[in-house]
Amino acid sequence: MDHLYNVSSYVEVQFDFMPENVAVVFLFAALSYMVILFCNLTLIITIVLNKSLHQPMHLLLLNLPINDLIGSSALFPQMLREILANSRMIEFPACVTQAFFIHIYAAGATVILTAMAYDRYIAICHPLKYNTVMTPAYIMRTVTAVWLSSLILIGVLFILLLRLPRCRSRITQVYCDNPSLLSLVCASTAVNNIYGLLISAVSQTIAIGMILYTYLWILVTCFRSKRSDTKAKAMQTCATHLIVFLMLECLGLFTIISYRIRDISPQLRKLFGLSTLIFPPTLNPIIYGLKTKEIREKLLQFVRRKVLPCK
Repeated sequence: MDHLYNVSSYVEVQFDFMPENVAVVFLFAALSYMVILFCNLTLIITIVLNKSLHQPMHLLLLNLPINDLIGSSALFPQMLREILANSRMIEFPACVTQAFFIHIYAAGATVILTAMAYDRYIAICHPLKYNTVMTPAYIMRTVTAVWLSSLILIGVLFILLLRLPRCRSRITQVYCDNPSLLSLVCASTAVNNIYGLLISAVSQTIAIGMILYTYLWILVTCFRSKRSDTKAKAMQTCATHLIVFLMLECLGLFTIISYRIRDISPQLRKLFGLSTLIFPPTLNPIIYGLKTKEIREKLLQFVRRKVLPCK
């Protein structure tokens, strides 16, 4: 039976666009990636270069654009290369690498937003304890835990994947991810499915539970507050976080469900998958840059000083 597993070292991804649309697709993908790079790098540089932004909330926020760059950079360079070369083939190691970093992005985003929600909870509900709890050492441990947990969980996921033999070489997605790679396997994937569903269920339960708990208490605290300015600032900050979290959760949930429903349109599955990797990395830095007062002010100062200097 070994000959069944002697498959190509390449994986064929599925691009469904007409040859005359290649230039349009390439231009859209290239512009999307440039916008993502510009917006996220601007947010990163703004936080890093301004010492006044070296606060717990902003240091946690710093990890979000880094994570967004990981996800978008796992998708776009490979996609642009395939479009430019008019090739649907990707080497299997490159496919696994792309899938690994896409899943790191998905796991990291959820954990980072959960950590940011806890930071806001302490800041608003227990302001007197904030400097005691959110120390530099605690932030460092939190950031380390965010990335380490993502690496371990996703690392195990792909170790389980790579132990299985392949007998197919074509996926129905435009990029590589764990469900697509599992479709190439010709052995039982029960362990992989159980582990994947388990980490998804546990991580989502913890994240959603933490978000609901923290923001419920934040709302209670805001409505009890007699200071309208404090209430308005807290509500604005929380609304920003909730918009980002809900966008990520909805797109991620639709993507997961699309893989579990066999009769769903492949085009719809691709749309959900690409939306998860395009919209959050594009909108996150814009939302935080515009809605977070301290970051917005530093950006405006930079534009006035460097881009539009007074004559």
